[in-house]
Amino acid sequence: MHHINMSSLVINLSILLVVLILIDFYVHKGLMTAFARASKPVRRLISTLFWIAAVGFFSLLVYNICVFSASTMTTSRPFKLLMASFVILYVPKVLFSLFLLVEDVIRLLRAIGLGTKKLVNKEPVKASELFQSRRRFISQSATILAGLPFIGGIYGVMKGKYNFRIHKAEIAYKDLPKEFDGFTITQVSDIHCGSFGDMEEVLRGVRLATAQNSDIMFFTGDMVNFRSDETDRWTNVFKELKAPMGVYSILGNHDYGDYAQWNSEQEKKANLDKLCDFHKQMGFKLMRNENLKLERNGKTIDLLGMENWGRGGFSKYGDIAKTMVGTSPDSFKILMSHDPTFWEDNVMNMGQTIHLTLSGHTHGMQYGFEIPGFIKFSPVQFRYKRWAGLYAENGRYLYVNRGFGYIGFPGRVGIWPEITVITLKCA
Repeated sequence: MHHINMSSLVINLSILLVVLILIDFYVHKGLMTAFARASKPVRRLISTLFWIAAVGFFSLLVYNICVFSASTMTTSRPFKLLMASFVILYVPKVLFSLFLLVEDVIRLLRAIGLGTKKLVNKEPVKASELFQSRRRFISQSATILAGLPFIGGIYGVMKGKYNFRIHKAEIAYKDLPKEFDGFTITQVSDIHCGSFGDMEEVLRGVRLATAQNSDIMFFTGDMVNFRSDETDRWTNVFKELKAPMGVYSILGNHDYGDYAQWNSEQEKKANLDKLCDFHKQMGFKLMRNENLKLERNGKTIDLLGMENWGRGGFSKYGDIAKTMVGTSPDSFKILMSHDPTFWEDNVMNMGQTIHLTLSGHTHGMQYGFEIPGFIKFSPVQFRYKRWAGLYAENGRYLYVNRGFGYIGFPGRVGIWPEITVITLKCA
């Protein structure tokens, strides 16, 4: 069971509040510079709206902390509103601050250089000479730049979280049995059904996945956020995920109940048992450190379904040795493993080849931007080297799904919810 260190929470919260308040004052000053030539009523209105939004955010933050427990907070509407407000308000503010900070550093260096020169020449030093006023053009440019993530954040909360996209990949193998040439896989990952609100939109995404008409479907973990009762109203929705050769699933780090508080280990186990039963009700074959053979036209390949294993502080229930028991060293293998760090730390250089690993977990942080074939960026890449899409190393492939749902921030900006379709080909 997990317990919260209140003193640590208070310290961290205090630091966060101080940092956010400093950002607010810094941004407010820059904003007033940007609108320096506007009329006084307009400037007053902008200033008033700015501080109303800031005070509203801090009030919402305090309310969430005082009213909700750690395990119930993230599924509550006030928390979702808090996270939406944070992304919509403070991502633009941080970008605005960084833009202005560059000019302020230049101003400071100029002041130091000029001041040093005057002291050397024994000339009088006046503060008004040393520090130039911030240029209005810079503040206006920062305002325009910050407006992009502000508008993007609003769209991400209202529409982006249900902006389901199909991502397709074709992978050719020399040792793929010819009977599996053209074999298609639909992958769905990170549903996090406790976060969803609009059932019709979710159902549209589910039907879009099934409409890909792939031979088989895989779900690669994180059905819930914290507790299995989040699934209670979603059985009939996710039962529509279907494929001719079946739907196979694994557990993700959120599925075990590790992030909730329980009265006993028995209660925690009952929670996991209920979630496993939910997979069964939906017609999913849940695989927990086990393997089976997929047959097509008289030939087989091995499907491996491993429990969660994540680098760092994430749970390590996965056991690849147990998962591979009974498989042939020469067989073609597909592995479902929720966290992509397992592929990096274990599969990539494993003596026995696992040809394709399917993961999720990162969500692409639900925030970033992509131009296919040109650029792909999300802050999550500073933690995960392989965070979205297809990767290859030593003839082994990893596909990281961007996630079907969301958690924390109730939206998606630039990194849209994903349904993956992979086609296996003979090289």
